Formats: sequence, structure tokens, C-alpha cells
Amino acid sequence: MNDSYITTFFHWISVAVALVLIAAGLYLFLHYIVRWHQKQALGLALVSPWIIGFAVFTAGPLVYSLYLSFTQYSLFGNPKWVGLQNYINLFTHDPQFWPSVKLTMLYALITVPIGVVGSLLIAILMNQKVRGIGIFRVIFYLPAVLPDVAVALIWRWLFNGHGLFNYLLSPFMHIMHVSNIDWFGKAQYVLPAFSIMSIWGIFGANAVIFLAALQEVSKSYYEVADLDGATKFQKLWFITIPLISPIILLQIIQGIIGALQIFSVAMFVRPTTSAGEFMNQLIYERGFTQMHMGEASSIAWFLFAIILIFTLLIFKSSTAWVYYESNIKR
Repeated sequence: MNDSYITTFFHWISVAVALVLIAAGLYLFLHYIVRWHQKQALGLALVSPWIIGFAVFTAGPLVYSLYLSFTQYSLFGNPKWVGLQNYINLFTHDPQFWPSVKLTMLYALITVPIGVVGSLLIAILMNQKVRGIGIFRVIFYLPAVLPDVAVALIWRWLFNGHGLFNYLLSPFMHIMHVSNIDWFGKAQYVLPAFSIMSIWGIFGANAVIFLAALQEVSKSYYEVADLDGATKFQKLWFITIPLISPIILLQIIQGIIGALQIFSVAMFVRPTTSAGEFMNQLIYERGFTQMHMGEASSIAWFLFAIILIFTLLIFKSSTAWVYYESNIKR
């Protein structure tokens, strides 16, 4: 056993040495043969290990998955080219695909506004000058460091038949003569349950990013507004939001990407499949449970297309509502 550890250790050491040698060789080639400036050659040489890692572990698998989306591949044997058949089957014959798209899209459309608005409101509260505000900021940031598995298990406990949510709702359900809600067992409750769970996302890193943006807004704007008799809401609407609008744009894009790629929590909560599955769940099951890697790759690329379209639309609309101070014509 010790020999295997030593062998693995030397394998990793050899990889590190190889990357250093590649970087050094690239620097010598660019500086002394191509005649690049020393700083330019050194900069490219230093980032070359990252470029190699990106090409091998990200760009390469990405391109290969695009190829697999046009093949029939079960992880065993060689991929068999089938052209657009995987996409045709998804769009016309797959009973799980469109319910999965519907569930994922509805989840994103509901939770992203909640996440952005909620994070901004939490950040405004954390930006107040009150005693012990540092402690409150640490508490609000804690969700960012908690593992997804632990969070999923907590939510699963809160939503079970005798969990906290059913306990809090029990007086109302008793009046209406309704039994405990099976949040993850009945299709009509799955999306509301996951939407409630998404409120967790308004804390943590999102609120901290908004807090940093709020603290960058110059106090002189508010002083002038006070002289003009502006209310707190007017200062928020006409000063704060326009000045932090680039951060709002960033949070919307990141929120959409994150919502459309929900996976960890859904896999551990395991709601009923009658409500449909989130797209990343479907990708995992097709690829690694059913061994249909070609179909899984085609679903993944369809999800990528959805994310790309939403991102482009948001960027296109941002010219109407995102304000950049650097764009002011002097």
C-alpha cells in the first residue's frame, strides 16, 4: 500500500516538473527566438499551466461531448454516429425531456428574482451602521460555506411529513381539514418546495457582493440628495440602484446560470419524478445510470443553448437599464 502512495506521489511530482519545464521552454522560445518582450513572454509562460489544464480538462471534454451528442454511446465500445437522431428523439419521443425543461425553466423564472431582490435587501440591512454589524455579516455569510449535501438534508427534514413546515402549517390545515402536505411526494408541491428552498440563496456570497457594491457608492450623492429633500426610497431608486446596476446584471446572470444547473440539492432531496426532473438530474441519469451518454450529451448541449440565449438576451437588454460611470461623455 505504501508503494502505491509513493508511486502516486511521484506521478504528481512529475506532472508538476513537466509543467514547469513547459513554462520555462515556452519563455525561452518566445523571448529569445520569437523576440517577444520579456514581460510578455514571462506572463504567457506563467499562465501556460492553466492554459494546458483548461485545454485538457475543460475545452477538450467540452468539444468531445458535442461530438458525443451526435452519437450513440454507452461508455462501452466505440461511439456510433447517428447524426441528429438524439435531438429528434428528445424533441419528439422522449416523455421525460419536456417536463424536465418546464420544471427547470419555471424554477429559474421564480427563484432568480427572489434571489436578486432578496440579496439586495439583505445587503442594505448589512450596510447599516449599528452595533455588532460585523457579527451579523458573519452570520449572513455562513450559508456560503455550508456544503450542499448538508443543506439538502436539512431541507429534506424540514419538509418531511412531520417536519417544521408542516408543524407551522398544522393549525391552518386542521381548520381546513387537510392532512400533512407531502412536499416531495406530490407533483404539485415540488416546485413550491424548491422555490422556498431557494430563499437560502439570498444569503451568503450574493448578499456580500451586493454589500461591497453598496459600500463603493460615494456618500456625496446621498448628501446632495438630502439637500434636495429626497426620501430614502428616492435615494434607493434614483441613486443606489443605478450605481450598482452592473452588479445587479452580474447577479442576474449568475443566478440564471445557477438556477438552470440545479443538481446537488435535487439529487439528495429526491422529489417524485411525476413532477419531472431538473435537467441536470436527467443528464446524470441518462449518462451514468442508463448509460446513454449520447443522449445525455445532447441534453447538456440543449441546456447550454438555453443558458446562452438567456444570457445574450439579458446582455442585450442591459443597455437600457445598466449604468456605467465610465460611459459619461466629458
